[in-house]
Amino acid sequence: MAKRRILYISHEIKPYFPEGELAEMALAFPKKMNELGHEIRAFMPRFGVINERRHQLHEVIRLSGINVVINDYDQPLVIKVASVPGARIQVYFIDNEEYFKRKGTWEDAQGAFYDDNGARALFFSKSIIETIKKLGWQPDVVHIMGWMSTPLPVYLRQFHADDPHFAGTKVVYSLSDNAFEGALDQSLEQGMAFDGVKDMDAFTKPTAESLYCGAVRNVDAVLQMSDAAPAAALKAAKDAGVPVHDGKAFLEQPALLDAFYESLFA
Repeated sequence: MAKRRILYISHEIKPYFPEGELAEMALAFPKKMNELGHEIRAFMPRFGVINERRHQLHEVIRLSGINVVINDYDQPLVIKVASVPGARIQVYFIDNEEYFKRKGTWEDAQGAFYDDNGARALFFSKSIIETIKKLGWQPDVVHIMGWMSTPLPVYLRQFHADDPHFAGTKVVYSLSDNAFEGALDQSLEQGMAFDGVKDMDAFTKPTAESLYCGAVRNVDAVLQMSDAAPAAALKAAKDAGVPVHDGKAFLEQPALLDAFYESLFA
């Protein structure tokens, strides 16, 4: 098998986030591929619940100075990095004082959804693209998990399809039951409209299921990780001609995952 550069993206990665199915999966995939000799990077948000001292996060100074525009506002991007203990994997953390310097992840102390979670998701997605370009690291595969990265495939397809940095990059989405109650605020729709995104109907009523439908139409393959994965998103992928695979088998047998990645380039 060829050695590939694989970028993993999730808003939950063990051990930096309270353990759950998504956090476990977002560690297992890169760990298994790293052990097979692939070059791995991983990205997640720098939520306020992450203890920077305990996890030894430090700012990447050479990546400073990037601003990301969200609905006509320049937002400064700060990149931090840490190494997963015992796994030899670097995790990059997307940080911004306005979006991530708060105690909660998506909810306040009263359990109410933050009214800018849409803008936070858009900032996270757009920041990853800018950071990868500034790193000078060209991924062969971008493997995305969780609802917070749903704008990313759309931006890669609509705004970076002709970008030499992403020439030949394949995009994979893992679908599980990761979701949220209700719908996001309007800041995601507003930010995407400001950027001139086309065919964004799925992002105008942003339930988790709708967001996934919008994302999977813009990828090369979907991995179904759970029987509870959103049925509408699985149908949206198939309707768009995107193949859907049983991702659970890939977690159990890394060689199958390795072969799957390579088949994307056949």
